[in-house]
Amino acid sequence: MRRLDNIDLRLIRVFVELADAGGFGPAQIALNLSQSTLSTHIASLEKKLGNRLCERGRGGFRLTEFGKATYAAAKLLFADIDTFHARIGKESGRLTGRLRVGIVDGVVTSPELGLQTALGRYHAYAPDVFVDLWLAPPHELERALADGRRDVVVGPMSQKISGITYKPVYREPHGLYCGQGHRLFARSDAEITAADIEAASFSVRGYLHFDDIYRAHHPKPDGTVMQMEGQAMMILSGAYVGFLPRHIGDSYVARGEMRVLKASRYSFASQHFIAVRSSDREHPPIAAFVREVRRQAGPAGRQDAARPVDAGERPG
Repeated sequence: MRRLDNIDLRLIRVFVELADAGGFGPAQIALNLSQSTLSTHIASLEKKLGNRLCERGRGGFRLTEFGKATYAAAKLLFADIDTFHARIGKESGRLTGRLRVGIVDGVVTSPELGLQTALGRYHAYAPDVFVDLWLAPPHELERALADGRRDVVVGPMSQKISGITYKPVYREPHGLYCGQGHRLFARSDAEITAADIEAASFSVRGYLHFDDIYRAHHPKPDGTVMQMEGQAMMILSGAYVGFLPRHIGDSYVARGEMRVLKASRYSFASQHFIAVRSSDREHPPIAAFVREVRRQAGPAGRQDAARPVDAGERPG
């Protein structure tokens, strides 16, 4: 194999993103590159390395054995680079490197969590840290944290993955909503029965399929979404009822576009956590971000229990 003295690390990062995405199509979106540009980058890297990294074509995308070995080595390389930045930053008294953050969607309007404020304070504290922010459903966030693709994630986690430390941040109130065109919209709560709710077409969050059904005492879903924006669209259509965080749904209520259905019966609060790999929780850039998020989240996020909530534990 050729010497790698002059190899471009950007090309290796493009390859890692391609492998993580699982194909050229998804990688184009993640990297915001055209297919021709992405193919050129990969071909250039293969030429520098002297071997083929992946197969692409009618048979689908897959890494070659050489590609798998290169991917594993690249992950170690970037971890070592991050460690180098952290050590140099520590000696200079400044935080440096890359922080890969994952959050659930639909939290920007949450006054309790205020992640955007925490991000602003973090940048003021650590301006030399490159922040990579990614939105995904909770189960994908936990998986990305466990396999090293994210450094810290925030959301309503399952708390079931070994080696992950979970700390409670805040409880997000939810309500059951319908849109303006729905047949229940003009009825008072007193006129709405459990049978009416069960007969209504019901949209569930795909990652909370059974939880949503249980909380609404509904026999089956009639639609599914993976993002809160999608859930809002389903409800605003006037065809479905569904759960939304109150900080999202109530903004539509204020405009007369939605209403809450029997809040005394169908309301609940979802516990959100900030989670990191237990082995990385003292890493300065990660620890500083966790501190800012918990500080912003208010009393619930500032509570320092005798020990953190770890995998397998659920608060009562």
